Amino acid sequence: MKLINTLFCIVSTICFISTVYATTTLLDSPRRIVSMGDLHGDLKNTKKILRLSGLIDENDHWSGGDTIYVQTGDVLDRGTDTIALYKLIQQLRKEAPEHGGLVIPLLGNHEIMNLAGDWRYVTKEETATFGGYNNRVRAFQKDGFLGEYLMQLNMTTKVDGTVFCHGGIHPNFARLGLDTINDYTHHDIEAYMASGGHADPHKIFGDKGPTWYRGYALADEPNICEFADKALTYMKAERMVMGHTVQRDGEIRTRCNGKIILVDIGISWVYGGYVGALEVVGDELTAIYENGRVSLTPPKNQPKAFSGVHLEL
Repeated sequence: MKLINTLFCIVSTICFISTVYATTTLLDSPRRIVSMGDLHGDLKNTKKILRLSGLIDENDHWSGGDTIYVQTGDVLDRGTDTIALYKLIQQLRKEAPEHGGLVIPLLGNHEIMNLAGDWRYVTKEETATFGGYNNRVRAFQKDGFLGEYLMQLNMTTKVDGTVFCHGGIHPNFARLGLDTINDYTHHDIEAYMASGGHADPHKIFGDKGPTWYRGYALADEPNICEFADKALTYMKAERMVMGHTVQRDGEIRTRCNGKIILVDIGISWVYGGYVGALEVVGDELTAIYENGRVSLTPPKNQPKAFSGVHLEL
């Protein structure tokens, strides 16, 4: 499951684990998967949700056993807790495997924006946590303590029948396969950074790329469900989980009979500080909230997404 596991400590008191995970994780039997959407610089609410989901204890250490935790990107921007959040995620990445668990962080559009020098959502207060502008610039360079870490992350992952990404995987990318999406990401990102966000030969970082595409969240049903079925068929998956598009009432949404799941509920205080996470166990989908658990599982008699039939766009 782990391909690379090296420890590097670049700034005082902050050590990051550089671990590249395989694109696909196959399970021998159903295991608990927990996913959270955009954190946007809010450490307090992130910890609150991790505790509510049983993933960390009162001392912020992993307590999730063999749970697989997938974070769908946009850890930074808008709020102020960038360094602390990445430090926590890296700590949990190290601790979870010791208990049979796994932590899979993915790239969001805000990670990619910061790597390319697009700081339009960075606050002065957050820059100050790095010790000033120049220190923050260095942190996101390819050999910086955040740049080097983020360049190792995948853009998408599949755990059994569930695909996770930040924005949504358009059929034009889904037909390439998840390995190719991640290969393009790793191959192109250094040039994209060096060009200030212009060099993008495969359009992987563009508005229809997996970190930006909003069609599954915003387009009308049932039309968008046909797109979803095509994408899921190409990826041999049952459902797609994504963040990026905020659900302003703080509730996790499903679309297309549970094939599309939207987990950006506005966790950051900037969006209202909502508390919630998605739990997947086999085909059972559950939203975890402060006031209880809500089943999101679609009716059993509905057809599954993957039919094995080749579909043309």
